[in-house]
Amino acid sequence: MMINYKQLHYFWQVARAGSIARASKQLDLTPQTLSGQIGLLESALEATLFRRVGRGLELTEAGRLALSYADEIFEIGAELEQVLSGGVIQRTMQFRVGIADVMAKSIVYNLLAPAMSLAEPIKIICREDKLTRLLGELATHRLDLVLSDKPMPPEMDVKGYSTKLGECGVSFFATVALAERYGKNFPANLNNAPLLLPSAETAIRGRLMRWLASHKLTPRIVGEFDDSALKKAFGQAGAGIFTGPSVIATEIERQFGVVSLGQADEVVDYYYAITVERRLSHPAVKAISEAAQRTLFSGR
Repeated sequence: MMINYKQLHYFWQVARAGSIARASKQLDLTPQTLSGQIGLLESALEATLFRRVGRGLELTEAGRLALSYADEIFEIGAELEQVLSGGVIQRTMQFRVGIADVMAKSIVYNLLAPAMSLAEPIKIICREDKLTRLLGELATHRLDLVLSDKPMPPEMDVKGYSTKLGECGVSFFATVALAERYGKNFPANLNNAPLLLPSAETAIRGRLMRWLASHKLTPRIVGEFDDSALKKAFGQAGAGIFTGPSVIATEIERQFGVVSLGQADEVVDYYYAITVERRLSHPAVKAISEAAQRTLFSGR
């Protein structure tokens, strides 16, 4: 079977527009024509690319995979046109990173920043999702690296290798008003205080709960969050005390206008790079690993 690239282009336009109606106006085609062409593509691929959600369309898992390929195909095609018309293009190396959705965004930036300083131009493509789905994309070589707060689960039937990038303790943060209300006697000041926690899906959650129990602390848990950025936003608004990686405590204080109540070095958060190769060979992955151990987590 050979893919019909006109049909693939129609699929690409619809996926980017979010609906057949919008794409049909952009392409100056009837919605019936677009629907028919995408149906032919789905038949050829033997896969359903879209599912109906209300009046709109949503990509299926196969559709998301097809879109990632289509993005690359048509980006390269645009470059080819520019080169043949006399333009000069400096090709950039694509670096496709999967980020477990429980990862702190500030840590992710600090981990990825060294890849942007390579001599060879690089374009980072970040995809955030559940770890299991990201590992599936890693196995099919749609990702070069997955960043996670835990190593690859042993029960996963995926070939991959986990490299520990570093570890750090956690700090507790609060607005100035909350900090004044609950005092400076850390960690006793956490008793009966409103606490925003990472969700049970995170690796750090169990360690936090054990640490609280070991110190006989009973805070009021007022929120649980998969997304660390959302947890910090609630904390910034004064909804409760929240935790964050100690290695970026100063950055968290500055960014969210909060103060650190104290640090729990016994509650260790770990960070891993998961790849399909045992030996790190991708230049961006090597830069990330070396910089993490040399600078970001050097104190540990």
